[in-house]
Order: sequence, then C-alpha cells, then structure tokens
Amino acid sequence: MLINEIMNKKIFIIGVALSSLMVTSCVKDLEVTPTDPKVIMAGNLGDNPVYMKQVLGKIYASFNLSGQSLSGSDADISASDVNFFTTTRALWNLQEITTDEAICGWGDVGISDLNTQTWSPGNPFLTALYQRLSLSITYANDFIRLTNDNTDPAVVKYNAEARFLRALAYYYHMDLFGNPPFTTDADGVGKFYPKQLDPDPATGRKKLFNYIVSELHDIETLLGEPKSSYPQADKAAAWMLLARVYLNAKVYTGTEKWDSCKIYCDKVISSGKYSLAANYRQNFSADNGATTNPEMIFAWEQDAINTQGYVGTTFIIESSSDSRYIRAEDFHGLTSNTNWNGNRSRIQFLNILIDTLATYGNISIPKNDTLFTRAKDKRVFVKMKKTMNIPSASSSGDYGIGVYKFTARNADGSRPSSYNVAYASTDFPIFRLADAYLMRAEALFNKGDKTNAIKDVNLIRARAFGDETHNITEAQLTAQFLLDERGREFYFEGHRRTDLIRFGKFTDGNYNWQWKGGTYAGANTDNHLNLFPIPGDEVSANPNIKQNPGY
Repeated sequence: MLINEIMNKKIFIIGVALSSLMVTSCVKDLEVTPTDPKVIMAGNLGDNPVYMKQVLGKIYASFNLSGQSLSGSDADISASDVNFFTTTRALWNLQEITTDEAICGWGDVGISDLNTQTWSPGNPFLTALYQRLSLSITYANDFIRLTNDNTDPAVVKYNAEARFLRALAYYYHMDLFGNPPFTTDADGVGKFYPKQLDPDPATGRKKLFNYIVSELHDIETLLGEPKSSYPQADKAAAWMLLARVYLNAKVYTGTEKWDSCKIYCDKVISSGKYSLAANYRQNFSADNGATTNPEMIFAWEQDAINTQGYVGTTFIIESSSDSRYIRAEDFHGLTSNTNWNGNRSRIQFLNILIDTLATYGNISIPKNDTLFTRAKDKRVFVKMKKTMNIPSASSSGDYGIGVYKFTARNADGSRPSSYNVAYASTDFPIFRLADAYLMRAEALFNKGDKTNAIKDVNLIRARAFGDETHNITEAQLTAQFLLDERGREFYFEGHRRTDLIRFGKFTDGNYNWQWKGGTYAGANTDNHLNLFPIPGDEVSANPNIKQNPGY
C-alpha cells in the first residue's frame, strides 16, 4: 500500500507559513544529509529511488491525514483537533452540511454557519480546507521541481502523478474559493506573497480553469494505464477530473463544455477496465478498493493499520452514528469511540432518495418501516430517527434521517483482514464509474441527445433496482431528474453542493430545505454564497489577495 510506505519515514518537504502562504525554505538545509536514516529531506530525494515513492505517498496522504504519526502528534498544520481540520473532513462538511443531504448536530464553532448557509470569512472549516489544499499544492510543487529533470520512467510517472494531485487541489480551490493564490514548481524557493492569476475573481477563476485543463492534457500520456496503479492516479483518474471540470465549465468560465465532458467520459467507459459493482454498497465497504471492486477509479486510500485517525470514512461512519438509532456497532462494524451523533440527512432529501408517495401511497411513512424496506432502490441506506423533521438548526443528531451508507465491514458483512475496532479500512471514493455514466448522460442531455442519455441513466437505475422495471423513458428525463438521480447515487460522497450550484438550486434557485438560510422551512439565500470567501486571515496577511464579491 502506498500509505504504508510512508508511515515509517519522516518526510520533510519545503514548508509554508500558512498565515500568509509565503513559500519558504533555507537553501542550506537542502545540502544536509540527515543523521537519522528514517528522515527524508528534500535535498536527499535523489539518493535512493525508494525515496521518490515515499515522498509521493506523503503528497497523497496530505489529502486525508493530519500528518504522518498515528497519534497525530506531528500534524502538518497545528490545530486544537488535528483530525477535525483535515482535507477530507473539511471538504465533506463544505460539500454536504451546506445542502439538503446533511446537517450536523454539533456545537463546534463554524458548524452551525455551514448548516444554515450563514458563514463568514472567519469560518474555521473554510480556513482549514484552504490551508490544507495550499499545503498539498506546495508539497507537489517541491516534488515536481526536484524530479523534473529525472528521466527514469518510474520517476517520470511519479512526477506526472504529483502534477495530477496539484491539479486536483487546484480544482477543489477553483470549485470552492474561485480564485486562490497561484504557485507552481516554476516559482522556486524563497519568500514571497503568492498572487492570484488575475485580480478580477471571474477572470482569475477562468484562468485557473484553463491551467487545470492544460496540466491534465500535458500529463495524460505520462500516467499509468487505467486500473494499473490503484490507489495512485492513472490515466482514467485524469480523464475523470477533466470530465468533472468540463461538466461544471459554465459555472467556472461562463461557457458550456458538454462535448469535452462527453469525450473524457467516453475514454473512461470505453477503456474496458471498469464495470459497475454488482452490489452498490461495495463502493462504501472495506473491500471497495480496485483489487476487489471493478467500479473504483480513484480514491483516498484508508486502512485501519496505517491511517488510525478520525478522518475520511472513519469520520463519516462515526459522525453518522448514535447510541439509539444508527449504532455504529450494529450498522457499521466499529465498537470503540463510536456514536458521535452528529451528521444525518434532512427530510427534503429523503423525498428525493425515496418517492414516498409511490412507495407508501401517501407522504406519511409508517413507523414500523424505520429502515424504509418498502423502497425498491437498493441505494437506500437510511433509517428513521426520533422525528424526520429537525426542530431547530442546533438539534441533536437524534432528529432527522440517519444515514449508514458507509461501513467498516466488507460488502458481505464480514470483517476485513485489517479490521480495527476504532478505524475503518474503507477508501473514500473520489471517482467511480457510475459518475462517468451520469456525467455523460448530463452532457448528452444538454446536447439534445436524450436517446443516448437515457441509456446511461438506465444503466445506473438497473443496478440500483436490480432489474429494468424502474427504467425511465425519454419523456421522464429532465434536468431535475438528472440532479435527483445524482443525489440518489452519490449522497454523502461530497458531490452535492457542486451539483446543486450547477443546476441553479444551491442558493436562490427556489429549492429550499429545513434550516437553509436559518429558517425552519428554508429560504433562498444570496447567490454570492455559491462561492466561499477567501479566509479572512489570508486576505489580511497577503496584500496580493482580493476577496470574493459579497464578503
């Protein structure tokens, strides 16, 4: 495992002063050979070919772990709770609890702001994700700079993977913050205040879009063949990222790119290396890696031996469980430090996940069907709690719709070989084949080709229902149906905010859910919230940064 290869090495890469994102290093440090054989300094990267992969592993790990030690004592960024502010946790919060799919019952600073779409530039989760993404970019820049001239075929591929990870971090920056500070390996070592690509937020975002696309095109032929190096990025991961960037092109640039989106979905699907998992839930089980799961393309690797932190899928499992309704030991397989009673879904999303009128004959769901067993859709992993309505934005996790989609067990219910009572061995999906089909369906729909779009949608629905009896017709295929189907397929996977924005439903689109805007019935919010603010600390510290409009 890639993560396993870095856990016994202390890897130092050129650091950043995160308050201002000033890139900095002492040049003489690069000339020092460490006395500790377990330490890899940037200047020693070329001493041993094994170091290359171990340092690359550090870049991968920066997206899901707080640091390198299992205890979290050496977190890359210090925080009161180092697990709380890791990339995957912060990203999940920003993408999910700001939407109809989730709400969190905790009272930690910043949570209620996200629950109700009332955040400010001081929200700690915004700052954490912004800093974490910037740190991953800095790590990647240093690795790329130090390996650019290496002609070893393995190192050339590692260099391309680092460029992919940098492009992925910039994609998240573009999607969430729009126009972040911009640095590459060409900036070299020194102290400076990074600049945005353009002081105008819209122009800067468009330029970042073009950069990401250009980078992915450049590295496409340098990466491994599809399904050849999981969990490391390969050509299919780059195609999926290109498809996703093009899918949202109108949001990022003002211009649709449906043809380009379709091209890269076609590449993934026609590669012949992937197929839909027969069991939908295998995508969210401990055996969801590519060696056992034909659907997984790229994920954040996680196992209970080398990633013993409350991060990634462990966080999703524990935060979604409680002591009464969604017991982790019953639904998820973990027995230590369980039942955090935080995240659950809202009733508006339940009505998308399950057509309650068709399933139950009316909108009143009988209390004796708390697991919604009458629903024919095999993607339904939810449970009724005390009440399905949430009486206040700060109500405990006992209210709402419990979700147990992710599990620490294998898909067949058995324990994985790496089982741990406290930590999951379930990888967090970034790209899986179902997304290629639904992105292509959306592209075809917007190109006016419902005939072929319906084929991709019905492939997903046939897997979901176990047969073709719930396939839809061309007349039933609408933009709203596509959005809803993405919700049913990808809930709790960190897609929802981006999807709602693309369909004009996140802020002022007249689709409201409980506690959106801070009211029980939900209310439209201002569309400047479609972008998060640049963190206030960054704007104060870096004179080159212009804040997003409306903040």
